[in-house]
Amino acid sequence: MTNTSGGVALEGTVVDMPAPHTSERPVRAANGFVMASVATALELIGIAGIVAGIVMLATGAGQGGLWVLLASCLVAVIGFVMFFGLTAVAPGEARVVQLLGRYVGTLRTPGFQWVNPITLRRRVSTRIRNHETDVTKVNDADGNPIQIATVVVWQVRDTAQAVFEVDDFVEFVAIQAETAVRHIAGSYPYDAHGEPRLSLRDNADEINERLSAEIGARVSSAGVKVIESRIIHLAYAPEIAHAMLRRQQAGAVVAARQRIVEGAVGMVEMALAKLAEHDVVELDEERKAAMVSNLLVVLVGDRDTQPVVNAGTLYQ
Repeated sequence: MTNTSGGVALEGTVVDMPAPHTSERPVRAANGFVMASVATALELIGIAGIVAGIVMLATGAGQGGLWVLLASCLVAVIGFVMFFGLTAVAPGEARVVQLLGRYVGTLRTPGFQWVNPITLRRRVSTRIRNHETDVTKVNDADGNPIQIATVVVWQVRDTAQAVFEVDDFVEFVAIQAETAVRHIAGSYPYDAHGEPRLSLRDNADEINERLSAEIGARVSSAGVKVIESRIIHLAYAPEIAHAMLRRQQAGAVVAARQRIVEGAVGMVEMALAKLAEHDVVELDEERKAAMVSNLLVVLVGDRDTQPVVNAGTLYQ
């Protein structure tokens, strides 16, 4: 959401980027092949006139020959200068045209074209680009040091803003992407640990969307559009990685034990129900408790049990 001062509001944080002072507009251009033919014709006419003027001066034509020579030289110079206006534009690139320091327009149409020969034409790529940030060490919202890296897919949307609003729009995108990554990584925890909140590890899609929005807000003044940004590396910093791994393993063990206990209780209930249903054996409460205890030990224990054969009676 953009505010009136050119800043962009994201989750209560204002990225105070100035509003751009210029915007892209098309420049008038002529067909390059036609203008190349005209320039060639003028050059040939000028050369022919220069030769004719020299011959007239040599034969004593006087002032007439001099005027022919001067006019022919002017035509030849005009034809020569016109060649400098020929511009080839490849697909996926544009030419930002300046005349005496003033922005004239942008040439985006691919092909061979002609513009004012005394203009300055700067080539700007409009292809889709990737920028991969370095692995950055930053503290998450819980204060834990983590390592994070992202890839940003972007494209020049407005060539005039890309050229005139910042010094180097490629470097500008790189720095703003790293700034946004640091801000997003510090705004969310690495792991929610079961709490109802967004985390970098468990909510990758939501975090990537917010990262794209923040980077897009930071680079919009430079005429750049962010297509996508995605976290490609996320890990705890080496100094706490072992401790956090043990914490995760402990959590996994607890969850597995909980599932095992739930299953064991269900199996004991089913066993007692089947014995009672088929009237296999009649057990009092004490023997039921002993049977439940034995079954739970067998089902829940993490080691193989050794069977004990009772050679006496049920109560011995």
